[in-house]
Amino acid sequence: MNMKTRKLLAAMAAAVSLGVAAPAHSADRIPDDQAVRNVVLVHGAFADGSGWRGVYDELTERGYRVSIVQNPLTSLADDVAATRRVLDRQDGPTILVGHSWGGTVITEAGVHPQVAGLVYVSAISPDAGETTAQQYQGFTTPPEFVIDTQGDGFGFLNLEKFKAGFAADASDTDAAFLRDSQVPINMSAFATKLEHAAWRTKPSWAVIATQDKAFDQKMLFHMAERIGAGITEVEASHAVFMTQPKAVAGVIDQAAQGAKTTAR
Repeated sequence: MNMKTRKLLAAMAAAVSLGVAAPAHSADRIPDDQAVRNVVLVHGAFADGSGWRGVYDELTERGYRVSIVQNPLTSLADDVAATRRVLDRQDGPTILVGHSWGGTVITEAGVHPQVAGLVYVSAISPDAGETTAQQYQGFTTPPEFVIDTQGDGFGFLNLEKFKAGFAADASDTDAAFLRDSQVPINMSAFATKLEHAAWRTKPSWAVIATQDKAFDQKMLFHMAERIGAGITEVEASHAVFMTQPKAVAGVIDQAAQGAKTTAR
């Protein structure tokens, strides 16, 4: 499905500009007969699950049951195993959401029978037999995104460039907290080939942050279009999951309503 939704969520932006708090009203809550009511959120590299708090709050106010994976970031297999453990706990069809490296994780883990749909949030989406690193071929990584690899093979984002590369639209305080609490990733994970590509059998949606400095914008669109995702553009940095939680939650809600009523 190559239909592009490409919205900047003008109504939400207007609400913010008017200072409207916009809590979830009864009309925003999911219908009692909606089949997909579970959401699992998967963070990417250099972060942990706490950055999903805003999205979690938005979705739980609408009536979703939300679970957040804590990836160890030690290998693709370890992160997929952590995600599967959470999926095993779901009581029905589930939307699986991944940010950045988390996109690779959900691509592999998303073949789980509880998964009804996938949402890629400025995320990577390899095919089976491909690596994460291969997705960068032919594209230029913006100079703001710099990884410092340690002697043990684990990488951190460069401290001086962290805000510009990861969270340019976050407050200085929030960006500093993300920088100083970042979780390193085993860089060898990027060279691991996937065995499965869940997007080949599950409907997919993509959030593309138009100010993302972790990826070439052409790369983000190429990946989203290749997997046939419904695309929503949001004016935000790579940390869109934290700085624009209402927009991200809106796409997840759209996915839950549009996914098949029975997981495969």
